[in-house]
Amino acid sequence: MPSPDDIAQRAQQFRDLHQGPDLFVMPNPWDLGSARILAGLGFPALATTSAGQAYSLGRRDNQGAISREEAMAHAAEIVAATPLPVNGDLEKGYGDAPEAVAETIRAAAAAGLAGCSIEDATGRSDDRIFDKGLAVERIAAAVEAVRGLDRPFVLTARAENLIQGNPDLEDTFQRLAAFAEAGAEVLYAPGLKDLPTIARFCRDLPCPFNLLYGLKGQDFPIQAAAEAGVRRISLGSGLARAAYGALLSAGKELSEQGSAGYAKTVPGFDALDGFMEETR
Repeated sequence: MPSPDDIAQRAQQFRDLHQGPDLFVMPNPWDLGSARILAGLGFPALATTSAGQAYSLGRRDNQGAISREEAMAHAAEIVAATPLPVNGDLEKGYGDAPEAVAETIRAAAAAGLAGCSIEDATGRSDDRIFDKGLAVERIAAAVEAVRGLDRPFVLTARAENLIQGNPDLEDTFQRLAAFAEAGAEVLYAPGLKDLPTIARFCRDLPCPFNLLYGLKGQDFPIQAAAEAGVRRISLGSGLARAAYGALLSAGKELSEQGSAGYAKTVPGFDALDGFMEETR
C-alpha cells in the first residue's frame, strides 16, 4: 500500500485534473495487469469497474455481485499497482441507507482511492431507482463523510435513469442538479449519447461532468465531447468486455473452426512484459 502522503498527493492530483481546462480520459482496468498497461500508456488516472471485477471472478454483473469487502480489497490492489490516482466504481454504496453510503466512503478512503462514484440505482428489478429525496440524502451523507476525511476525495454522483429503462432526461437533469446542491463534486449520467444533450448538461449543471464513452450510438470523437464541455471520460466495463470479447472470439474459432487465426494479431511477450513488474 502506498504511504498516506503518497495517497494524499494522488488525491489532490485527481481533484486538480477536474479543475483544469482540458478533458481527461480515465480508463477502467479490471485487474493488476490491465491497470499497469493502461498506466503505461500515459493515462492520468484510472477507475475500477464493478462489472469488470465481477467477470474476473466468474460472476454476473449484478448489483450486489461484489461485496463491499471484495470491492475495497480490489481497489487497494489497483491503487498499489500503479502511481496513478484511482476512482472507485462503488455502485449504490453497498447499502440503501445514507449511513451505509457514508461507511463505504470511509472504507474507500482507507483503501487508497482518490474518489468514487455513488449511483441512485437500487439494484431491484421492481423499483430500479431510489426516490429522489432518498437519493439526495444518500449523496448528502457521502458528502459529510468526505468532509470528515483528512485528505481530498472526489465524490461523483450518478443518475442512472438512462441505463435503467427510464429515458426521462428532465428527471435525470434535476437529480444531478440536486446532487450538486448536496455537495457532489462531479456529475455523471451514464447513457447519454447525443452531443446537444451532453452539451446542455455540461453547460447548465454546476459541476464537472463525466461522460461514459464508447456506447453504441455515440458517433463522435472524444474531441467533440471536449468541445461540448465534458471534463472527464470513463469507459465503464467497455475495455473489460472488449478483452473478454477477444477471448470469446478466439475460443469460438478454436472450438468451432479448429483454427487459430487470432494468433496473427496477438501481441508478443515483449510488448506486454514491458508494462509489468519485474519479480525475479
